[in-house]
Amino acid sequence: MRYFDDVRVGDRFTGGPVTVSAEDIIGFAGQFDPQPFHLDAEAAKATLFGGLAASGWHTAGLTMRMIVGSDAKLAGGYIGMGVDAVTWPKPTRPGDTLRIEGEVLEARLSAKRPTNGVARVRVVTLNQTDDIVQTLIANLLIPTRASLEALV
Repeated sequence: MRYFDDVRVGDRFTGGPVTVSAEDIIGFAGQFDPQPFHLDAEAAKATLFGGLAASGWHTAGLTMRMIVGSDAKLAGGYIGMGVDAVTWPKPTRPGDTLRIEGEVLEARLSAKRPTNGVARVRVVTLNQTDDIVQTLIANLLIPTRASLEALV
């Protein structure tokens, strides 16, 4: 497990892969984003997407799953303090195999919680042809080793 003390600007991490099926896309959309281009392959052909496309929020959820399973194991888990930006430059399609590449952009001690640090990270989600399907810039709260001493 990595504590804030171990995190440096420029640190990189990777995660995945995860493959997305049409059933996954339709199932997520049915619960959370019920629009024709996410629910019906035939109806989706007549839309801007020209075919079935995953909800951006589905891609974001898959990205989170890959972050948690990544090679950057953080003490205390991945506690988000907010998202500065999220974009979906290309849609996630049925059959896509996604992976992530992340980088620490900034790292500072928290002004409100001095036994924790804040890391600003950029995570890029790519498909099997290295097309970017999502970019995310988020702030994570990470405990310091001193936070353990505060618990004892």
